[in-house]
Amino acid sequence: MNKKRLFTQSMVAAAITLASQQALAAGFQLNAQSATGLGRAFAGDAVIADNASVMSRNAAAMALFDKPAMSLGINAVNTDINVKNAKYPLAPKGLDDAQIGDTSYVPNIYYIHPINEKWTVGAGVYSNFGTKTEFDDNYAANEYGGLTDVKSVNFALSTAYRINEQWSIGGGLDVIYGAGKLQRFVPEGRTPLNPNKDITLLDVDADGIALGWNVGTVYELNEDNRFGLSYRYSPELEAKGDMTYIKAQSGNPNISDDKLKMPLPDMAEFSGYHRLNQLFAVHYSVQWIRWSEFDKLETTGGDVLNNYNWQDGWHYALGGTYYLNNDWTLRAGYMYDTSAQDQKTSISVPDSDRQWFSGGFTYHLDSKSNIDVGVTYLVGKDVEVKEETGLFPVTATTRANAWLYGIQYSRSF
Repeated sequence: MNKKRLFTQSMVAAAITLASQQALAAGFQLNAQSATGLGRAFAGDAVIADNASVMSRNAAAMALFDKPAMSLGINAVNTDINVKNAKYPLAPKGLDDAQIGDTSYVPNIYYIHPINEKWTVGAGVYSNFGTKTEFDDNYAANEYGGLTDVKSVNFALSTAYRINEQWSIGGGLDVIYGAGKLQRFVPEGRTPLNPNKDITLLDVDADGIALGWNVGTVYELNEDNRFGLSYRYSPELEAKGDMTYIKAQSGNPNISDDKLKMPLPDMAEFSGYHRLNQLFAVHYSVQWIRWSEFDKLETTGGDVLNNYNWQDGWHYALGGTYYLNNDWTLRAGYMYDTSAQDQKTSISVPDSDRQWFSGGFTYHLDSKSNIDVGVTYLVGKDVEVKEETGLFPVTATTRANAWLYGIQYSRSF
């Protein structure tokens, strides 16, 4: 095998592996379904039911509404992702530190409508998954970097049924639209094999639709104490579009008509809410995210692009709400968010255990409408990365922090 064929095979294998990891990494999950939840680190969000956005966490909680309710808002996710102290053979003097974060905007809208004392229905549009990282085009190690831009939209239809004064159940269907752009390449002039142009290793622009479902329950001990439990099945999404890569077995360019199978993780959440007195309430949540189901990523044609060794993720959140007066409600929360990655790490997937520090408020415009604002500072950890799936290894230190901001309008009718 000649040197060009060996180089091409190694680079393509690495590029496909890393692009696939970024599309499905823990950072792909979004906790941005409402500004209200953002202001308390989503502690208690499967049962508090202070506005219509609760249907995104637990359909059964819609049974707590006795009149129609609507919420609409937008969250901004501003990521601060750094790749530093990187070493790579094609850059003997070292690589400049790279800032690969971006700002994404995540809108949402919900409507809940009680039909009678037993039945409630609801509809919502929001997102559970999405991420974007992008290295500069001249970054020498773009076989491990490049562009990853993945988005999803969840169209939800749900219903809830009140069994008695204590128990309610609910469930719904989720139509999930996903779209992604993935690019990996060797920048021009980095080897004698590409003195005048980039070597494109992977270029994917695809989208698809899949169907999921969710179920949940609420138990009300009394008016001031209640618990919620929900489970969400997330489907395997098959993305169709333009997909160009070089098959590692042959080293030859390939324009594929296959679909890319993108499994999404199931999620389960338990929440509690306890109003201690007229002024103060505490609430909490534990969420499980099934990242361990990513044993492999493949196309519908049977090409296995990558094998994984991930672990399930967990969120532990604790929050408090202070009911200051008829006009103002204040809230705060803390979340500890565990990494999905164990053995495998990557400069394009700067994943680690994270801490969320959150605060927010509600201003009641009148008895039927209010404005919510939430802010979170998300703090990650330094991760030492060594990747050697390509012809040339790369080592670096990565860290991912973020600011999240949300604003939301809610109204009852």
